[in-house]
Amino acid sequence: MDASDQSPGSLYLVPSPIGNLGDVTYRSIETLSAVDSIACEDTRHSHRLLSRYGIDKPLFPVHEHNEHRAVHKVRVLLESGLDVAYLSNAGTPGISDPGYTLVRMACEVGLPVRVLPGPTALIPALVQSGLPVHSFTFKGFPPRKPGPRRRSLEAEVASPHTLIFYESPHRVVRLLNDVLDVLGDRRAALVREATKLHEETLRGTVSDLLASLADRTLKGECVVLVAGVERGATMP
Repeated sequence: MDASDQSPGSLYLVPSPIGNLGDVTYRSIETLSAVDSIACEDTRHSHRLLSRYGIDKPLFPVHEHNEHRAVHKVRVLLESGLDVAYLSNAGTPGISDPGYTLVRMACEVGLPVRVLPGPTALIPALVQSGLPVHSFTFKGFPPRKPGPRRRSLEAEVASPHTLIFYESPHRVVRLLNDVLDVLGDRRAALVREATKLHEETLRGTVSDLLASLADRTLKGECVVLVAGVERGATMP
């Protein structure tokens, strides 16, 4: 058969558990077992999941340091008719990881993309936060530097939507201090170590959260949620 007649493979974005390995779906395991190769954000991290379920497939990394080269490799594999899955370290690929670049490449050149539903940190955190869930804005990881971080918050001063952030445990207090200064002492929540043994949810105002975190050393990724501005509220 002429190479031009070769049907391309599909790129599968496969969600991985955000903490508890038991949260992986049956369909995810079936897909990972069926594809020809698996690209992932971190081979060591993904190997633990694959070993748990007896999956032995060629594995290679796609991360910010090799993104251009690795994305080209995925394209070559797909165009040769092979199916490739992409696994992020935790949650649904494409959110705060290189999965977006892979999807953009596949869309631009007309290669099939299949996205499996599954674990993600932001939706469970939103639901258990006690904050309004009907309308929200996901901000991802805020800028690390104070100036850009505050400017990002200033853009949301008048927003009525619940704001959702991912943040490192080492920077979460800095984020909350900036939220307090820029947005005011709104209702807020912090979800830490979601689905893991030491999962923790803090609720209250921003100042309540800061008081709860005083003199603590946090571990595990955090989801910070802040209520949108309420109708008739005075801006800070």
